[in-house]
Amino acid sequence: MKKIGIDEAGKGDYFGYLVIAAVLVDEKEEAKLKEAGIKDSKMVSDVQVHKLARITKKMPNSVILISPEKYNVLHAKFKSLNNILAWGHARALENLLEKYKADVAISDKFAEEKLLKSYLMEKGKKIKLIQKVNAESEMSVAAASILARSEFLRTLRMLGREIGQVLPKGSAHVKDAAKEIFAKHGEDGLKYVAKIHFKITKQIKDEVKEKKT
Repeated sequence: MKKIGIDEAGKGDYFGYLVIAAVLVDEKEEAKLKEAGIKDSKMVSDVQVHKLARITKKMPNSVILISPEKYNVLHAKFKSLNNILAWGHARALENLLEKYKADVAISDKFAEEKLLKSYLMEKGKKIKLIQKVNAESEMSVAAASILARSEFLRTLRMLGREIGQVLPKGSAHVKDAAKEIFAKHGEDGLKYVAKIHFKITKQIKDEVKEKKT
């Protein structure tokens, strides 16, 4: 049986891209991935992620890179992260199905199945779709999570070089970096590197207003 695993990285990070990856594997490839140590990217270090990604890239794959600028436009249009995820998952799946055949597609359950299906096109609507909690236990999804995380980290470093400072991961300890970017580059600078609907953006703006009054 050929399975397409789909997973994302960056959705909880204030800075950086939202990356969605899809990886196609069969039973033999699943065994090889397990033997190589492929697992949920949350369970491995950043260094390991890049090493393991070299393995997952050898499988048929599709990666959707949504820059912060594009993400902000999509969020204003779709009004929710789940809609962006459904759109991105559908694109990653359809890209693989344009070139390869598969029996099933598996992803983490982030919304009702009908939401993802609403963004699928002809080939995507024909495949069996499974959304489950802790889908990373599936080797195909674990492979996708590794690839997505590796690309997220790569693009985060790239954005940092472009803006001229290190961009921290996550959302809990990024406020100082965000304030510095806002001071140097204004709101346009934040839009270039950050997902501005996060509460941090409003907090920074409110603090700037307080200082002016």
